[in-house]
Amino acid sequence: AHRQRPPLASPGAAPALGPPPAMADVHDVEASDGVRFSWNVWPSTRLEATRMVVPLGCMYTPLKQIEGLPVLPYEPVVCKGPCPSVLNPYCRVDFRAKIWICPFCFQRNHFPPHYNEISEQNLPAELIHNYTTIEYALPRSRAGPPVFLWIVDTCMVESELGALRDSLEQALSLLPEDALIGLITYGTTVQLHEIGYEHCTKYYVFRGTKEPSAQQLQDLLGLRGQATGNRGPGAGGNPGRTGASRFLLPISECEFVLSTVLSELQKDPWPTETTERPLRCTGVAVSVAAALLEGCFPNTGARLMLFTGGPCTVGPGQVVARELADPMRSHHDIEKENATTKHVKKAVKHYTAVAKRVAAAGHVFDLFACALDQCGVMEMKSLPGMTGGYMVMAESFQNNVFKESWRKVLSRGPSGDLDMAFGVSLEALTSAELKVCGAIGNVYSLNKKSTCVGETEIGVGGTCAWGAGSMDADTTVAVYFEVTAQNASQGAQQPQASGQRFVQLLTSYQHPRGEFRLRVTTLAHAYTDTANLGEVAQGFDQEAAAVLMARIAVHKTLTEEAFDILRWIDRMLIRLVAKFGDYRKDDATSLRLSSHFSIYPQFMFHLRRSDFLQVFGNSPDETAFFRWALMRETTTSSLIMIQPTLLAYSFNGPPNPVLLDVTSIAPDRILLLDTYFHVVVFAGETIANWRKQGYHEQPGHENFRDLLIAPKEDASVILKSRFPTPMFIDCDQNGSQGRFLLSKLNPSVTHNTNQGAGAEMIFTDDVSLQVFMDHLKRLAVQS
Repeated sequence: AHRQRPPLASPGAAPALGPPPAMADVHDVEASDGVRFSWNVWPSTRLEATRMVVPLGCMYTPLKQIEGLPVLPYEPVVCKGPCPSVLNPYCRVDFRAKIWICPFCFQRNHFPPHYNEISEQNLPAELIHNYTTIEYALPRSRAGPPVFLWIVDTCMVESELGALRDSLEQALSLLPEDALIGLITYGTTVQLHEIGYEHCTKYYVFRGTKEPSAQQLQDLLGLRGQATGNRGPGAGGNPGRTGASRFLLPISECEFVLSTVLSELQKDPWPTETTERPLRCTGVAVSVAAALLEGCFPNTGARLMLFTGGPCTVGPGQVVARELADPMRSHHDIEKENATTKHVKKAVKHYTAVAKRVAAAGHVFDLFACALDQCGVMEMKSLPGMTGGYMVMAESFQNNVFKESWRKVLSRGPSGDLDMAFGVSLEALTSAELKVCGAIGNVYSLNKKSTCVGETEIGVGGTCAWGAGSMDADTTVAVYFEVTAQNASQGAQQPQASGQRFVQLLTSYQHPRGEFRLRVTTLAHAYTDTANLGEVAQGFDQEAAAVLMARIAVHKTLTEEAFDILRWIDRMLIRLVAKFGDYRKDDATSLRLSSHFSIYPQFMFHLRRSDFLQVFGNSPDETAFFRWALMRETTTSSLIMIQPTLLAYSFNGPPNPVLLDVTSIAPDRILLLDTYFHVVVFAGETIANWRKQGYHEQPGHENFRDLLIAPKEDASVILKSRFPTPMFIDCDQNGSQGRFLLSKLNPSVTHNTNQGAGAEMIFTDDVSLQVFMDHLKRLAVQS
């Protein structure tokens, strides 16, 4: 077979071989590799690693858009030894013998013949030190176009159904013309629409009380043995359609038929009493959809998209009784195991089983739940959580939150392709002294065993490879490691040990254009004895560490009580401050933290108060949604969720960041709060009164008008750039919606403190950051 020659660097531009500069800026590394480690100087032994308290891990964004990322049009050069590592800039190279030495297993490998021209002046891109992240466009036959299967709930009022219908019809013009599309509607029964039948509307109906198996469904529809796999764009264009092409067609062939079906969608006709919820068989609908795609399009890029307006009330997956007298379960009910939670365990088991089927087929499940009441998102969270799918929650399909989020799902990237990758797998390789503990994110285990897998499990452990049905440019996975060397000399005895440890992250995925690609990120870090505390401390990234700890805490909520998790966070924080703080024994006033640790306790304070761990005031569905978002977002976005940002606008100058504290509220300023899920513009009392009196509409008050406009313009920038689109709240001091701001502020002034009259205060018994820090100092310096 013809092998393409690797592109060589120009003779004058090739940098000299050798390790790159030690400990680059964490933001530069994130921009070039999409990685942030909690510790950038690694401990040399297992004992030292446990003394560092915060686990060694990284936040990795596999498909981050990297400026100048080289894409090589040939197969990678892979090590022939026990590890499947790929040629990278940290390999030792003998240019005369055309041999390279793997930094992971120290295997000597010969370069393939088409690398014969390489030299120190002519380096292939894989060996250039600037390219620690590189991507290969693998020379394989392209996959077929992506598949979209819409699952639409018809148990909604006409206004809601009409808004959803409009959004779906709009999507037909946004999706690629060759994309395959299908439609399932459900209410009391499930209707699978045969959109390939052009003479009239035709669909197959399934009972909502019984779930057909995948084999039964394929027999009923005549699909047995019809798996299409990587279906080419030109297949199945004849009128006498067979197999899957009766139900899933390219948009270019079925746009008119599908538009007609959508325009004729009616509310579920089954009668419902005023004291009852509608019969809604969500559990059977998602199972039928999974069975259809796993039988016809296994291991093909496919999205199942569920649009639901209420909870499942009948059949497998039921989350609540039909009678309105029985309320939806709350956190209190779940904790006490009240009668309203009798369906929870069965529903969770059903949806988890469907999620495993969807993941095994390489597909992805997206959940759009829009209703004023709960829809059962908590029970269904494994569907998007295990497959890498999206989750959007809003009050209505007419709401801007849903409409803008839906538009962003279908948005195109800079190259004009859909901004989504399919069939993603992520594998981690490590030096002998490191092992992989696990990953936490919207991924599932591929159960790949190797010498890199550690004994300790964190998150999805016991494997060095994980899968996801889909990822986008923001999807971030937390990967955790452990040091296994028992003594410092153990690693140094390895051949060619250079005072560095290596990690390689391999991400293979299907590009939206159908290409199969492999992205390789290779990282090297210095290691040291923790006796050199100053050197270790300089390598601490408190932002990445806070997010890695937050992910562990949220993962623990699956199996542990919230009280125990808060105690664990407190213990870890006290140990870290005691280890790296500068203080005199038993003298709390003497404690000092270096700039590398100074903000970390603040992050932990806000994490303890966050919606991830404090469920008061939130429904189980909302809590599941918040936790799902933390599991997929980047370090920066996750920090906003943990500790929201607060900007102040006033006549005194340009907007400036202020403390997330109740003392930041003033009558003559406007505050802009960004919690990631909500964007709040909060006008002080004086500003609100002036606005109500219409001063901004009068000549001579242009400055006041500009002051009112500025925070809203900045808020609109946030709303446009974020997914899912946050809820926008415009409120005034002493107004009811001001609670969205007050609930996030540090309660430094409460009804219990002696504060002068007129100051804003928060009525709460929560401790303030100052009290929290005083207790932390006292406990950290104890003998």
